[in-house]
Amino acid sequence: MNKQNLWFLTLFSLILILGVYYVTIPEDLLQKASNIKKTKQTNVEVKEVIEENSLTAMRVNKEEERDTKKKELKKQLTDDKLTTQEKNNVYEELKYLNEVQSKEEELEKAIKKEYKLDCFIKMNNSNVEIICISNEHDKKLANNLMRSVQKNYNDPLNITVKFQKK
Repeated sequence: MNKQNLWFLTLFSLILILGVYYVTIPEDLLQKASNIKKTKQTNVEVKEVIEENSLTAMRVNKEEERDTKKKELKKQLTDDKLTTQEKNNVYEELKYLNEVQSKEEELEKAIKKEYKLDCFIKMNNSNVEIICISNEHDKKLANNLMRSVQKNYNDPLNITVKFQKK
């Protein structure tokens, strides 16, 4: 018996034991656990949900656009008709999309940490769009946001800041 078979049997046994345990758990324990989760979820304020919904909708929309773009690029990478240079260009574009996504997330976290604002950031080449949830629509705050984003880059960016009320 080799190591691979031994690992397979060990993991299969573990899964089997956990499956039997789950099936034999009394239903009242499962119902209590689900009731606890339901009561925790109902205590969320409606105001926070509305704020999160608008930002989440923008994030989901952006992610869907990027996912379709990535799928198209991956299809092009596997296309036999493209030359090596064209495949390299496609790969660089795919790499760029991943870098932009990570930069956006970093900037959102930095703004959340520094200014305590929930925001949405979308980058497209040298254009940066920042949408913040805030009752305060202050030019000084917008200017500070622009400066904090620009300090991370050497090249000048076109930064726009929009505010949405809570």
